Amino acid sequence: MAEPYGDSYQSTYSTNRAKVFKERPWLHLSLFVITFITTTIAGVQWTSANPGPYTLEELLIGLPYSISILMMISFHEFGHYFAAKFHKVKATLPFYIPFPPIPYFINFGTMGAVIRTRSRIFTKQALFDIGVAGPIAGFIFCIAILVYGFVNVPGIEYLTNIHPDYLSPEYGKTGLALTFGDSLLFSFLRWIFVEPGQFFPPMSEIYHYPYLCVGWFGLFITSMNMIPVGQLDGGHISYSMFGEQNHYKISVIAFIAMFIFGIAGFIDGLMEFNYGIGWSGWLFWALILYFVIKLKHPPVPDQNELSPGRRLIGYFSFIIFIISFSPMPIILTLPG
Repeated sequence: MAEPYGDSYQSTYSTNRAKVFKERPWLHLSLFVITFITTTIAGVQWTSANPGPYTLEELLIGLPYSISILMMISFHEFGHYFAAKFHKVKATLPFYIPFPPIPYFINFGTMGAVIRTRSRIFTKQALFDIGVAGPIAGFIFCIAILVYGFVNVPGIEYLTNIHPDYLSPEYGKTGLALTFGDSLLFSFLRWIFVEPGQFFPPMSEIYHYPYLCVGWFGLFITSMNMIPVGQLDGGHISYSMFGEQNHYKISVIAFIAMFIFGIAGFIDGLMEFNYGIGWSGWLFWALILYFVIKLKHPPVPDQNELSPGRRLIGYFSFIIFIISFSPMPIILTLPG
């Protein structure tokens, strides 16, 4: 099952459907190549603010972004894939999901990727391992790319080449401003690696820096997938750790919190209160979870409890969720 800017895998299973499915490596490769193209174009748009068309030389500018974001997605997906293989659960290779990088439209050239299981998952241990492996693998890559991005931030001339008027007092007072929301981890890394007095771009300019942009985006989709609802990664982990009934209660609470936060953000933006409360995107995500992904997790026949070691890893995965989560991840500010 795929969701916008996210990742999951299908844990439901049908014997008849499994017989119909066949390996289609050409499809996975084609989707990967298309996604590489769309993310490369998106990388040029993010880093240069140039809407196109592009020369080959200009397209090369987008490669650090496209290679980084595809590696981040691949780490996450192959975490699921190899965990499935370890438990002898049949799974497809990742289906990469391209998205056309429309000029002046907020997108990252991709909607993530998805793998699908082709045999039933019978044990909580297997469900847990497959669910947790993706977020942890993707998180490790995000840490690495963010550290590299923080220690290799170019000087202010990099930004003035993109925005010649950046140092002008009038900069940013006209046009729509896009700001990425902070998270605990992003703030912590900035505190560690940015020296006092050293130039570091504000969150309204982070998207011009490919490694910081990909790292931020990786934390964003990791936190979205770690929400303990339904068949999201966090839902698989929650179900394995706390059981069916407790998982459903947690799922409902998480959904209500997202819905309220989304409504608050929608009203705040619509009425232009500018209180900075909530994000309308959470409302959209909550509706996707409710109507498409569902709040309940399909039952797994195994009633055995997870080992203490796996439960510890599970709690660590929810710490990843907390430090990666941004309450207002994408902020659009009207001029004036």
